[in-house]
Amino acid sequence: MGVLMFCGISFCLSAGGVGLYAASPPDVTNILILGSDARPNTAEEQIARTDSIMVLSINPNNQSISLFSVPRDVFIQSPRFGWLRANTVVRNAELNREGSGIDEMIAAMEGTFDIQIDGYMRVSFESFVALVDAVGGITINVPKYIVDNEYPTYDYGMMRIEFFAGEQQMDGETALIYARTRHGDDDYNRAARQQQVVEAVISKLLSPATIDNYPTAINAIFSNMETDVNIAEWMSHSPGFLLYGNHVNQFVVDRNYILARNGAAYPNTQTLEPWIAEYMR
Repeated sequence: MGVLMFCGISFCLSAGGVGLYAASPPDVTNILILGSDARPNTAEEQIARTDSIMVLSINPNNQSISLFSVPRDVFIQSPRFGWLRANTVVRNAELNREGSGIDEMIAAMEGTFDIQIDGYMRVSFESFVALVDAVGGITINVPKYIVDNEYPTYDYGMMRIEFFAGEQQMDGETALIYARTRHGDDDYNRAARQQQVVEAVISKLLSPATIDNYPTAINAIFSNMETDVNIAEWMSHSPGFLLYGNHVNQFVVDRNYILARNGAAYPNTQTLEPWIAEYMR
């Protein structure tokens, strides 16, 4: 199994695999990535709030890889519960009917932004750390000094963390802290940092020096993450990452793309539509 998987990935990333992909590319594929805020070794995973909400788009039509993030406090329209903060959709659905949370979130994202979701990944703290460590860590260019005196610990305490501006290497645990901290700025910047980390993981996976890490990385994904995208489907998209992944388009639904109503933030779908149409359909 491991040898066959590795050989399959090697072919997908070879000139022959890339050539076949370019000659007959698949449709646009949108993968919903959800980060759970459940602490390790607890029973709250299924009903935990969603710490990050992001769509990874692989678009052969305009030859692009894109990330689209919805900050957790932006409201989206749930089919069953109406307009809710994005980070509460899964939890509300699970409390109402066990096992319905992911489907409710997919339907909310599709209906609110008029996109098609083709699969999902739910990433826990442990799985995130395992994936970053599996690729040998990542390089992040921290844009500004960040300090958070109230970063939440696994035991529901708090600690002080800081990141200095500039390029630095991060292991999985450090990257998780960088992606999760929010008291130093706001959720919009937090979403941008999360995209920065995902792009760094993609960049590391595309490096020839990392190919020997692929079996470990794939094991980290499928052993620790909840997903309905199987290994064969990921392999079928690997040439797209090789062809288009040298630059990842990043978009956050920030203050420029929201409407304020009664103190709450709603997406301004009219201003979002041009970007969504170009990169996610």
